[in-house]
Amino acid sequence: MDPNQPVQENYANPKTCFFHILFKAAGLAFYILSALFIDNFVIIFVVTVLLAALDFWVVKNVSGRILVGLRWWNEINDLGESVWRFECLDQESLARMNKKDSWLFWWTLYLTAAAWTVLGIFSLIRFQADYLLVVGVCLTLSVANIVGFTKCKKDAKKQIQAFAQQTIASRVSSTIQSAFSVV
Repeated sequence: MDPNQPVQENYANPKTCFFHILFKAAGLAFYILSALFIDNFVIIFVVTVLLAALDFWVVKNVSGRILVGLRWWNEINDLGESVWRFECLDQESLARMNKKDSWLFWWTLYLTAAAWTVLGIFSLIRFQADYLLVVGVCLTLSVANIVGFTKCKKDAKKQIQAFAQQTIASRVSSTIQSAFSVV
């Protein structure tokens, strides 16, 4: 091993990465291959949407928290309004997140939505409204995770900036107080 060669970072959570990809790939593969081998739309719809729902749940509740340190959910308050809730790890923990895990998380999130979009365009071109429904459900679940995690990431950045500003302000304040108390 060459000591001058940079050390390659491995995935910190290979099992989580595997399941993050598994349901995405399974849903896309089943949808594409079922058109060739299965002649029953109901089976195609149910299995594909089930795999997309499993992917949605795994990404939202497991891989998002483990791979990028983010979690989101949406709830309805007492006034009947939709409220987004976000959780993120503290700044120190976020800084220690594995770059490969994070890269895999974000790229597969966007690539899956792009793949469903392309499949939707093919359904439109072939005038297959029923298959467009399947793609629409799967694309909606993918985009919901993209929107949720993107908002969560922006909220995490705001929290980190607010914490940094608060820390700097308290340090400046304590420095000023100590300077006047010495006199």
